[in-house]
Amino acid sequence: MTKFTHLHVHSQYSILDGASKIKRMIDKVKEDGMPAVALTDHGNMFGIKEFHAAATSSGIKPILGIEAYVARRSRFDKSERQDRSGYHLIILAKNKQGYHNLMRLASLGYVDGFYYKPRIDRELLEKYHEGLIISTACLGGEVPQHIMNERWAELDETITWYKNLFGEDYYLEIMRHKTDDPVKNADIYDNQELCNKKILELSKKHDVKVIATNDSHFLNEEDADAHDLLICLNTGKDLDDPTRMRYTKQEFLKTTAEMSELFADVPEAIANTQEITDKVENYELNVPPLMPDFPIPEGFENADAFLRHLAYEGAHERWGEDLPNDIVERLDFELETIKKMGFPGYFLITWDFIKAAREMGVIVGPGRGSAAGSAVAYCIKITNIDPIKYDLLFERFLNPDRISMPDVDIDFDDDGRQQVLDWVTEKYGHEKVSHIVTFGTMAAKSSIKDVARVLKLPLSEANRLAKLVPDGPKVNLAKAFKEEPELEKERTSDDQLVAQTLGFAESLEGSVRQTGVHACGILIGRDDLTEHIPIMQVKGINLLVTQYDGRFVEDVGMLKMDFLGLKTLSIIKDTLANIKLSKGIDVVIDDIPINDEKTFELFSHGETTGIFQFESPGMKKHLKALKPNRFEDLVAMNALYRPGPMQYIPNFVNRKHGTEEIIYDHPIMEKYLKDTYGITVYQEQVMLQSRALGGFTRGMSDSLRKAMGKKKKAEMDKLKVQFIEGCLANEEFMEGFEKEVKGKGKTFKVKLEDDKEVIRKIEKAEDLIDKIWSDWEAFAQYAFNKSHSVCYAYIAYQTGYLKAHYPAEFMAAVLSRNLSDIEKVTIFMDECKRMRLPVLGPDVNESYLRFTVNKEGAVRFGMAAVKGVGEAAVEDIIREREKGDFKDIFDFVERVNLRTVNKRTLENLAMSGGFDSFNLNRSQYFACDEFDTPFIELLSKYGNKLQSEKAMAQQTLFGGVEDYVVTPPKVPSSGEWNKLERLNKEKALIGIYLSAHPLDDYRLEIDSFCNASLAELSTDMLQFKDKDISIAGMVTAIRRGITRTGNPFAIVNIEDFTDSYELPFFGKDFLEFNNYFVEGLSVFISGRVQQRTWPKDSTELEYKIKSIGLLSDVLEQRVKRITLTIPLMSLTQEIVNEMENCLTHEDNKGNLIVDFVIVDEGKMKLKMFSRTCKVKLSPELIEYFKNNSEIDFKIN
Repeated sequence: MTKFTHLHVHSQYSILDGASKIKRMIDKVKEDGMPAVALTDHGNMFGIKEFHAAATSSGIKPILGIEAYVARRSRFDKSERQDRSGYHLIILAKNKQGYHNLMRLASLGYVDGFYYKPRIDRELLEKYHEGLIISTACLGGEVPQHIMNERWAELDETITWYKNLFGEDYYLEIMRHKTDDPVKNADIYDNQELCNKKILELSKKHDVKVIATNDSHFLNEEDADAHDLLICLNTGKDLDDPTRMRYTKQEFLKTTAEMSELFADVPEAIANTQEITDKVENYELNVPPLMPDFPIPEGFENADAFLRHLAYEGAHERWGEDLPNDIVERLDFELETIKKMGFPGYFLITWDFIKAAREMGVIVGPGRGSAAGSAVAYCIKITNIDPIKYDLLFERFLNPDRISMPDVDIDFDDDGRQQVLDWVTEKYGHEKVSHIVTFGTMAAKSSIKDVARVLKLPLSEANRLAKLVPDGPKVNLAKAFKEEPELEKERTSDDQLVAQTLGFAESLEGSVRQTGVHACGILIGRDDLTEHIPIMQVKGINLLVTQYDGRFVEDVGMLKMDFLGLKTLSIIKDTLANIKLSKGIDVVIDDIPINDEKTFELFSHGETTGIFQFESPGMKKHLKALKPNRFEDLVAMNALYRPGPMQYIPNFVNRKHGTEEIIYDHPIMEKYLKDTYGITVYQEQVMLQSRALGGFTRGMSDSLRKAMGKKKKAEMDKLKVQFIEGCLANEEFMEGFEKEVKGKGKTFKVKLEDDKEVIRKIEKAEDLIDKIWSDWEAFAQYAFNKSHSVCYAYIAYQTGYLKAHYPAEFMAAVLSRNLSDIEKVTIFMDECKRMRLPVLGPDVNESYLRFTVNKEGAVRFGMAAVKGVGEAAVEDIIREREKGDFKDIFDFVERVNLRTVNKRTLENLAMSGGFDSFNLNRSQYFACDEFDTPFIELLSKYGNKLQSEKAMAQQTLFGGVEDYVVTPPKVPSSGEWNKLERLNKEKALIGIYLSAHPLDDYRLEIDSFCNASLAELSTDMLQFKDKDISIAGMVTAIRRGITRTGNPFAIVNIEDFTDSYELPFFGKDFLEFNNYFVEGLSVFISGRVQQRTWPKDSTELEYKIKSIGLLSDVLEQRVKRITLTIPLMSLTQEIVNEMENCLTHEDNKGNLIVDFVIVDEGKMKLKMFSRTCKVKLSPELIEYFKNNSEIDFKIN
């Protein structure tokens, strides 16, 4: 049989049009015995690198191409309907030069020609035609279009033009997609045959060879229906829409036999595909790293010399003029390794833009990841963590035994990141800097919802099916069907629509759905990026974007760097600005002391809300137990507080406090494990010990780390042999081993007691080595990168320092940077209350853009946090205020720019409290005059008229102030809004209740009788399964309706201090609790978390309500006694007298028993109750105990 090659093939990277996964495509090609295959996705090269790698590894020749769109006019014409796409054209790379030209065409199609589609034109084809093979494509090609429209002169011109340019590398393409399916597009085959007949004639007339293709869009014939759904997703149509785009079901990757049979009458069309295959050369796409050129200052021979100069200059600045030998040796080793690997330019480029960032006032992180292990990086201030002091390893960053691209991830403050990107782009050129593309795929749940929409499965059913899929990043439907019986039951359901939905969803899962941009990856090229990698322009993004994703950019020699925006650095930046504004102090964050007692007290008390990586409840608990008093403790906690190593935190805490023995398997190990109290926490500890014990080289120790982390058994076994041999040959390791009486070899194991070695157990040396190795293997499951842990612990320490010393300024910054997350803002507002920091609303005389600190030390809301108040308006208000505070509302509207501070801005400032300092209540601004015009509108008109008259007067030759008089409107009388109305308006504009919370009066009831918050119930109901749960909240919304059976139901939204939650009421529950469906009502609810009773066999949980009552009745109904817990040390006569006066006061007498608990320093408790004194919970009594921090007050 004549060999055949598919030369017109689409993969899933023809987004929402092609359905073939590349690996499966290559597997089928190989199975059929085809020698080669082409990839020709629509206008892009997204899949080329993946395709090339998969094909070459399978012994298949990859033919790299695209199906281009050729503009009907110029690629720059973008106005007419005909410009929206273009003629289809298959372009294949014949050799390496062709590959480079293919990249240029694919890139320029996006950069120059994009208009609905990425388009090239004849001008570009003329310029970049060398090394390319062309064929005429499908019915959308220029030749078939001329044939179908009987444009004979244009037809001949087209073929002549392409033949003159490409010669024997120009081919005419024929296809046959015959279908007997009545719902498929039969017109396609008729048109193909019409074109095929003419093309065969033209082949002879113009002496141009013909090839047979199949325009493959999916892999197998049975995949046609799933592909049909994909097209519906692409076009936004339903499957049963008679007007939608349809394929013929024949566009699958047919076998050689199927293609040969299909074109048995034109055998040369099959044979010619092999001719093209033979023309295509094998060439490699991967190249060594291509470092951008860095301009070297005069006086330095090359980049190596300049880097050495900078490194030693920085070393003297870091460690003094007389450098210790170990530092000189470390620097020389690193510099030699960097030189040998060819990366001096990398370091210089990074040094350059970080230096520029700091000069622009951008906050740069101390480092992240393994780069912090480089002393050179520390000396030239790429990083700000001393790798010598913290035992961080260079080879963790660059392994001297193996060349791999360095990976420096740099954190910038959120605002500064773009400044740095702009600087880099300007320095190196727009054509040399780009983002990296990402591909969003159809995940398990989204594929169910997408397919359901096309099949018209009701949304509620789609959501129900999606909820049956377990959560998790690695979950796929095949796995979910095996692990979730209920989902598998649905897949085989009698409900055909449900079963069909899940079947198609499984087929389409993993398909590429859209492109995106990598959050932080940036490429910097030596020259124009299109020389090395295809790129594109994406709407709304200034930089270019690669067409290869992050897996492949370094393979083609590109320098990749990660520019990350870190919110915590923005918080630090804002805090420093707040300190300058409120106190006039310039705090240099990198100069703060690392042993600050007040900072460690904050960590020891677990007061770490808002502190980077240390604010979770679990971490706070461990910090209180650990009581860290040195930076190394924070580093270890940062590494240990993760799934896996978390189990060792109690041991770590106990060993620090001396309640658990510290044992080292060998005295040599103490040096490396002392900081972590004998517990292996970091990968670097294993690397250092492998050298000290087993004589590993730097490179071998890094290979050990990688092998352990990736569980490479073969490599581990090999390294273990070397480790055993190294330990046995190490005199220091073997020293002290004694012969056993039975002569079984040397044995040794010690513990340290009072700095003396004590033999603990006699073992064979090999057994000890084996134990050490086994411990390391176990450790590999959880070991952490110490370099990263040190860097992020340092950022945490910096934020802790700022919170400890400048609490108001720090919390203002934290609030500013979390305004979009209401749940977090609520947490931080509560933290301000705990810290006794007042948080004041917006004020036009005090507020700035963001949260700041006023002269009294209170946190003041930023005006830009108010909805509808833009930055321009705030900036104008602040600019005018610099001339003097606003005296009243009239002065305000007379002075500010009312083009930016418009009527809506005035309304929202008034409603949110921005004008409260003018001594009018908020409702007055919205009270109407006799003509029903609100006062705020009159103010706006007054201000505009006055400013207009003033401007006109100034323009007149003899004009003056006396020439215009505008009468201000009269201030209306109006009572203040009630508390709930005022708070609701605040929340509508600010996102939170600011001046108070509707539930503030019930904090005691909620704290005492609720055992779950709404946030906990909504985010982690599983923790409450089969438990009785009491919640409280205010009713904020009610949605009523009628069920299919005609019964009423309601969905009631309630809200507490933490979150909101929807409660459904059907049937009996609706009738029983209907009286509580009132907006603004504060309710106390008791219920149970249990398995949902409907639908049958459901595995979901629900909160089943048992009772509802008014929150205002809780104290009277539930409280039987109060408990007062007092430390013995605080029980002064003054306190006793105060309590007696309060408890026995006439207004506080009642029926509640008073319990006293006296606690001494040893935590001994004395419990007693008063027989004579009974009280009631009057507001005065509650207020007294709430304000007395020495007494813990509880109600029972």
